[in-house]
Amino acid sequence: MQRFEFIETKLAGLKVVKRNPIGDNRGFLCRLFCAETFSHYGFSSISQVNHTLTMQRGTVRGLHYQLPPYAETKLVSCLQGQIFDVALDLRKGSPTYLQWHAEILSAENHTSLLIPEGFAHGFQTLSDDCELLYLHSMPYHQAAEAALNAIDPTLSVDWPAAITEMSDRDRSHPMLDGKFNGITL
Repeated sequence: MQRFEFIETKLAGLKVVKRNPIGDNRGFLCRLFCAETFSHYGFSSISQVNHTLTMQRGTVRGLHYQLPPYAETKLVSCLQGQIFDVALDLRKGSPTYLQWHAEILSAENHTSLLIPEGFAHGFQTLSDDCELLYLHSMPYHQAAEAALNAIDPTLSVDWPAAITEMSDRDRSHPMLDGKFNGITL
């Protein structure tokens, strides 16, 4: 049985990953990652694992990314609840520069998003008490941290619900201007 199905998106390198659980009347087993399989898609080494909880439906987090040389590939999975997960292409010269793709990730649909280097990431919770698991190819480096404002009208992210919560820090991230011209990897 194939453990994963990798689905291409319109944004080169960005993959939707469908996990195929094996189950019976006791429950299920679901593989989240396999270096041998994921290496074919540019992700074979995990340097950091993060687990988050977002308690309130409608909360928006993001759009975060890390600058080179600490740019990271990440695999985002929702272990509890349901989210609208967004990846935004910031790669300088990319034909899909500043385009975004979103997927519903949930505990029930066993779907993850494999986000390559050069993308910003954010999400909105569609239920209360959403738990996410992030697998990162690079460790976090505060000096390489960057973000764009998730409600920037230039990006036109179509958040599916009213935004009920957003940190002051995320609200203060910059809006796009003529000075931002992408990430060179």
